Amino acid sequence: MEFGYARVSTSHQNTDRQIEALLEYGIPERNIIVDKQSGKDFERVGYLALKNTMLRAGDTLVIKELDRLGRNKQMIKKNWSGSKLTRSE
Repeated sequence: MEFGYARVSTSHQNTDRQIEALLEYGIPERNIIVDKQSGKDFERVGYLALKNTMLRAGDTLVIKELDRLGRNKQMIKKNWSGSKLTRSE
């Protein structure tokens, strides 16, 4: 199954461009998870739901840009390092 993830830092920002890109990629709207929260840590409701309950081995997570997951690449790698999920380029 394919899932999409969109994030903006505040509730005043707009996710439309990210969601549009995910829809164009072919992600069903019902499989797009949106957070309107800072990327300073990973304590975001949608992100945690994706990582801990929704995504299963073999699923694909699509994001428009890597920084939508977190503020820096090292934080993201550390957060996903214990995961059973794999990444593709």
